[in-house]
Amino acid sequence: MAFTKQGSKSEPFRREGQTWVCTTGLPSDVTVEVGEISFFLHKFPLLSRSGLLKKLIAESSNEDGSSCVLQLHDVPGGAKTFEDITSFCYGVKIEITSLNVVSLRCAAEYLQMTEEYGEGNLVAQTETFLNEIFSNWPDSIKALETCEEVQPFAGDLHVVSRCIDSLAMKACSDPNLLSWPVAARNYKQNQADNHALWNGISTDTRSSQSDYWWFYDVSLLSLPFYKRLIMAIEAKGMKSDVVAASLIYYLRRFLPLMNRQSSFTDKGHATIPSTSEADQRALLEEIVELIPNKRGVTSSKNLLRLLRTAMILSASPSCRENLERRVGAQLDQAALVDLLIPNIGYSMETLYDIDCIQRILDHFMSIYQPASVAASPCITEQGALMTGADALTPMTMVATLLDGYLAEVASDTNMSLAKFQALAIAVPDYARPLDDGIYHAIDVYLKIHPWLTDSEREQLCRLMNCQKLSLEASTHAAQNERLPLRVIVQVLFFEQLRLRTSISGWFFVSDNLENGPRHSGNILPNDDPCQRDTAEGNENLRERLLELEKECSSIRSELQKLTKTKKSWSILPKRFGFRKKSESCNDSNIKTSTSTTNGKPDHGNG
Repeated sequence: MAFTKQGSKSEPFRREGQTWVCTTGLPSDVTVEVGEISFFLHKFPLLSRSGLLKKLIAESSNEDGSSCVLQLHDVPGGAKTFEDITSFCYGVKIEITSLNVVSLRCAAEYLQMTEEYGEGNLVAQTETFLNEIFSNWPDSIKALETCEEVQPFAGDLHVVSRCIDSLAMKACSDPNLLSWPVAARNYKQNQADNHALWNGISTDTRSSQSDYWWFYDVSLLSLPFYKRLIMAIEAKGMKSDVVAASLIYYLRRFLPLMNRQSSFTDKGHATIPSTSEADQRALLEEIVELIPNKRGVTSSKNLLRLLRTAMILSASPSCRENLERRVGAQLDQAALVDLLIPNIGYSMETLYDIDCIQRILDHFMSIYQPASVAASPCITEQGALMTGADALTPMTMVATLLDGYLAEVASDTNMSLAKFQALAIAVPDYARPLDDGIYHAIDVYLKIHPWLTDSEREQLCRLMNCQKLSLEASTHAAQNERLPLRVIVQVLFFEQLRLRTSISGWFFVSDNLENGPRHSGNILPNDDPCQRDTAEGNENLRERLLELEKECSSIRSELQKLTKTKKSWSILPKRFGFRKKSESCNDSNIKTSTSTTNGKPDHGNG
């Protein structure tokens, strides 16, 4: 798009090194120096169009009429723009485009090229052209980019603010509905980008793909202009998740660390290699402050990637704390792989940054478990736990995530027992419906740290609740030689107790099925599937119970042998309610066998 002024067809100027000479044949009577370029010109064409040049020529002219020298080193746009200004003054055709209109507008204002010094002067023409390009997205972007070269003149003339307002209005609207021409070189690329995960969140469930068409274009702007534009877009009502996605997109262009393990593989996300580490750090801190502080507008994946980048670039403590707090607020949405942040501290004590995850957990717990909440929901009213079930779901998800994280860091030989325990107890016991995850982490830790003392192994195993192990985990734990014997006894005891309860339940169902036809008057066939399944289930449970009782009896015998050589084990029979004498153990087995004779419990003894 261009606006031209017609003039003579031949060019009356030529460039000779650092000089710019008029070739009309008339001797030059004024020399204008702009930077390192000297323009040998004539007074009349200049003073007839420019109020400033008219004033300077009048002040510098000699009485004898000899040539005068003017210095215009501060003219906006420099020598390149002044060439166009000179051509305009001489009536030569010039082309006004989106790339030079801002510098021409600022230079014309600086030189006072108003209607007072000729109709259709340059101020009026450039202002008319600016109003035209403000209705066009790509030309407005180009014009805003060039404002950087002529600051603060463009700011004083409100060119920057007008460009930003125009772009913000267009970004908040659908370009397809209003038929705004969008740069073809970028729109197709942005459409391809939208098939990927924007901001770590699927565009199918968050915002429509048309919301992201402007990302690439605005990422070409310098940080000061981009910051002003994104704030204007947000102020005009753009959705917070779209604003956050644009900020992440902008960071990816300048921070190579943000593109590691990134889902963006296209060329549109290539980083700027010349960006220094100091500039990257300043950019990161600025962008983090701009991200809307709302849960879920930025994925936990991106927040954790920002945090990792901030650590590598040695960003300010306030920036890192801000990111840790944001991650903590939505920790239940994080993935395990993103929590594995390498330790880049001076000590390098552990492979992963355990302290960072501990702080993130603390932030999460400060939101979902106030200080007044007790450690168990059995004691606390449901309403005290942040509206009950709503708070328990994120807590349970974080507990599962934490158990997976503990299993990963447990394989680090430098992982201290104190840090492992501190992480494990950060989430309350009631947040874990099953303790299979924490049991797996403990097992990995015991395997990698075989030098732990008996006391330390006992202390570590207190982190799990044997009553909350699944049947599969209980079976594994009962045969796990790495666990203390006391823990194995506990596992066997609770599994036996659970099976006894299950068998009682089966018998209760069986009795109801047998007594049902008598009361209802209906006769069930002998080969009814319910009766057949109940009988098979009872038989399997009885067999498992007998196996457990044999294992338990064997362990009791071992414990009684140990009491002769080690007094400390004598406490265990009392703690778990076992009798001290071997005869009592045998009597118990006889009673158990008797009670299960003929497939029914001895209710008379019970």
